[in-house]
Parts: sequence; C-alpha cells; structure tokens
Amino acid sequence: MDAAGLWIQLAIAAGAILWAATYMAGAADVIAVRTGLGRTFIGGVMLATATSLPELGIGVTSIAVLSEPDLAAGDAFGSNLFNLLIIGLLDFFWRDGPLLNRVSFSAVLIGALGILVIGVAATSIFIHQEATFASGFALSPLSVVLLLAFAAAMYILFRAEQNGEDTEEEEEPTRSLGRAFGIYGVSASVVVAAAIWLAFVGDSLAEELGLERSFIGTQFLALSTSLPELAASIAAIRLGAPELAISNVLGSNLFNMGFILFIDDAVYVDGPIWEVVASVHVFTALAAVLMTAVVIIALMTQERGRPGRFFTFEAVMLVALYLGASALVFQLA
Repeated sequence: MDAAGLWIQLAIAAGAILWAATYMAGAADVIAVRTGLGRTFIGGVMLATATSLPELGIGVTSIAVLSEPDLAAGDAFGSNLFNLLIIGLLDFFWRDGPLLNRVSFSAVLIGALGILVIGVAATSIFIHQEATFASGFALSPLSVVLLLAFAAAMYILFRAEQNGEDTEEEEEPTRSLGRAFGIYGVSASVVVAAAIWLAFVGDSLAEELGLERSFIGTQFLALSTSLPELAASIAAIRLGAPELAISNVLGSNLFNMGFILFIDDAVYVDGPIWEVVASVHVFTALAAVLMTAVVIIALMTQERGRPGRFFTFEAVMLVALYLGASALVFQLA
C-alpha cells in the first residue's frame, strides 16, 4: 500500500482511540466518585492504565509479530514526551489562572515517581549497551527492578490517597458503578484493537518513508497512542476535574516505563531488549525527566499567576522541550 493509504489508516485508528478514550474518562470519573478512591488515585492508576493500553498493544505486536523492538521502545519513550506536552497544551486553553494551580500537591508524588522509573529505564539502556551486564539472560534484572518500582509506586499512591483529606466537591453521578465499569471495559478493548492496528501501520510507514523505527515510534506512533491521554484529559477538564487530567498524564508515564517496558523485555526472547534498542532513547528519557521536573516545580509554586493572557512559563517550557527533543531524535535516529 502507498503512503497515502497508510496515513489514512493511521488517522482512522487514531480516531477510534480518541473516541473510545472520551468514554473512558467519563466512566473513570464515575468510578472515582462512587468507590471513594478519589480522582488522583483513579486518574493516576486506573485511567492511566487504560489510556496506556495502546503502548502495550504496540509494544507486544512490534516485538512478537513484526520483530521490531525499536518501534516498541520508541513508542513508550516518545509517549512520555507527548503526555507531558499535553499538560502544556491544556494550560494554554485554561483561563482560570495556571492550570497546575488547581491540582493538589499529591500530583507531585506521581511526578517524582515517574522521574524515578524513567531514570531506571534510561540507565538500563546505558548499562546494557556499555557493558556485558546480564547479556546471557532472557530477561534483564533491571526490567524486574522497573516492575518492582512500578508496583511500589502504585502502593505509595494508594496509601497517599487513603491518608489524604478529600477536599473536592464531587457531585454524585447518575450513572451506576456497574455501567461505568462496562463502558470502561468496552472502551479499553477498542483502544487495544486500534493500537495493534497502529503497530502494523507504523512499521509499513517506516518502510515506505525510509525512516528509522526509533523515529517512527518516538514521533508518529507515540503521538497516536497518546491520543487517549489527550482525549481523557480534555474530557476531565470539561468535567471540572483537572486533578483527574493531570494525574492521568503523569500516571501514564509510570505505566509506560514500569510495566510496558517490562512486558516488552519479557516478550523479546533473544536476550534483554535494552541491548538492541537505539541509544537515542536515553536522550528522550532525559527530556521526559526535564519536562516532569518543570511540572513538579509548577505544582510546588502554586501562588503564581499568568505572566500572559494565553500562556504560563511552564506551558512554554514544556512545548519548547518537546520540540527540542523531537528535533534531537530526528537528527540522531
């Protein structure tokens, strides 16, 4: 198929993900209120898990079917960048002061844990490619460390939410909890199916355009598979729940690094996946760490105002870092 047909397929699959994610956000908000677990925990864990399912689908398909581990890694690391860009884009359209002023301090914890797992993932690439560490292993010990760090992060978030005081004024939803779980499940299934389709389209597009898989994964696939986070975040903002939006984005990065990359390494049977992916992903990870630090600083300085009508310093920094990282990946890929 020619490039035009592949772009059309990419748009259709991305549209299906966008549509399904909107319903997931509404269902997650109902679950957060009716279960009493809170929007920070549900956004950072349950909604983040669902909106990160495309990365999981693309990762497994890219490795097990297409034998392209760089597509999988590029999608996971690139999605981190686009997820953080979403925060900057949302802030441009938020008019009631800086968006991050409306998010509780507990989101700092999700961001800090995100930096931890991103750092472990980047270190895994560096160690495996600069030394012969665990080269004979089917699964890298560092991948196990990633999974354990992710599990610990989920527990810490749960405990923090349970110990915190809920200050949100949450209107009791009319939708039942059972129906909300049903909508959540169906929407998540649509997202996974579209993600598997995207993996095949992305591989064909890379071959058609003569581009490296690392660049295709970091840019086109990452943008497409981050559409659930974008759609869910916009839906959460419309629901008046910026806490749900921000915790979803930051929690998705936790899931991308701690769980999805572990699964990717487990599926790749020819040794640790870190040995064969492009080293450019280390720079992508560093950019994600810097962007997360910008978000954390903004969350910790909530007495700020808007220096301009249409922007905040953190929004400009997030957009600039994303563009800079994208240009660097293009040059190095």
